[in-house]
Amino acid sequence: MTQHQVAVVRSRRQDYGRDSGVAQRAVRDLLADWGLDRARIGSPQWNPLGELITPGARVVLKPNWVLHYNQSGQGLECLVTHPTIIEAVLEYVALARPGSVVLGDAPLQSCDFDALSQTCGLEQLVGRFERRGLEIRLVDFRRTVLEGRRLGDARTENRRDAAYFVLFDLKHESLLEDLAGDSEKFRVTMYNPDLLQRTHRPGRHQYLIAREVIDADVVINLPKLKTHKKSCITGAIKNLVGINGNKEYLPHHRKGGGAGGGDCYEGRSWLKERVEDLMDMANRQSSGLWQTTLSGSAEILARCAHRLGADENLEGSWYGNDTIWRTCLDLQRILMYGRPEGTLSATPQRRVVTITDAIIGGEGEGPLASTPVPSGFVTGALNPVAAEWVHARLMGFEPRRIPIINRCFDSFSCPLVRFEPSQIQMLFEGRLYSETEISPFDGRAFQTPRGWQGHCESEITYDSPSGEPTLVA
Repeated sequence: MTQHQVAVVRSRRQDYGRDSGVAQRAVRDLLADWGLDRARIGSPQWNPLGELITPGARVVLKPNWVLHYNQSGQGLECLVTHPTIIEAVLEYVALARPGSVVLGDAPLQSCDFDALSQTCGLEQLVGRFERRGLEIRLVDFRRTVLEGRRLGDARTENRRDAAYFVLFDLKHESLLEDLAGDSEKFRVTMYNPDLLQRTHRPGRHQYLIAREVIDADVVINLPKLKTHKKSCITGAIKNLVGINGNKEYLPHHRKGGGAGGGDCYEGRSWLKERVEDLMDMANRQSSGLWQTTLSGSAEILARCAHRLGADENLEGSWYGNDTIWRTCLDLQRILMYGRPEGTLSATPQRRVVTITDAIIGGEGEGPLASTPVPSGFVTGALNPVAAEWVHARLMGFEPRRIPIINRCFDSFSCPLVRFEPSQIQMLFEGRLYSETEISPFDGRAFQTPRGWQGHCESEITYDSPSGEPTLVA
């Protein structure tokens, strides 16, 4: 398969069942349809990932483990990469006889990793492969952990030594440099804005990447396909936020409304500006009562603003967010071209494979309050941009209207693509579909986040009662 092709299979069921059988069959069918180790498909010697992972290679699996609970109350199946998908992929990784495997992510600071691990059975999963002789580690990449869910709760800093990270400074090559004149406006929710000033300003754009990722020969990106309030879609591209150890290296939006030079929300609102000021004050405080009081006051004022007619967006959760896509594309470039000494090479430094879990997808107010979609498919790709383009089509979105996808085709150093959108193809049931032929299975499009409604949907009418991806004008 080439960089511009994406393999897609429909799962036998649109749920994960009571055991790993659904995911195992979906991943097996995906690798077979992909044509990996084609000559031995169906035989005991079949080793599909052996074409991508050489014996002794260092491998990292990067799932989406954003949070240990779903803020919508709809469960984890539409929020995080399902453990049966991870296990199914690990089965084929183990066949390739790697030297070591790391299974890791950096979820939100408020994620209870132990609770997540227990719910998903991660320790038991790792133990099963350890007993089979695989050298495998489960790693939480975070350096900062909040011991609760709210500002003011106790926080553990520097929990993972800086020696386990590689500092990259993309300087003028960063895609954030075009916004650096307003770098004092860079924000990320629940983090001190002064720290962002240290890592991102004109001529300086730093990221702190887990050393395991940079030392890897192969990274298998295992995203959960969901809608995202800030970027519209989270999948193959946005998932890389979790390779960075400290979130204060990751600008997500800029303070202020679109009419005032920011991109936190649409238009302008005096009340929202005061809420932002209070949140800045809170985020600059140490954990404790004063921080809790300030953040609580901000929440009260935000509710007042909403009752007076303002929308609820205060985190860059809308189509006008011009910051988050730049951060995510910088991370993709680092993953593809980053060297162990913290610089970018002119050539790719590791193989990146994306296998996306969309057996149950997430729609609506993701990534933290997703509601489930029985989407029933899994995808595989060698290029994350091609994967995300196909994902958007399958979700009923127009990728040309989504910056985190469309801007990948801009001209910049260390490019993410060497093909045009018109060259993207989906391989499904032995047939190649052009990018304009791809539509949601069964005509079921994902519900968009509120801040993106009317700004990301496909303008094409779909009708596919047979379940095949057929485009109808």
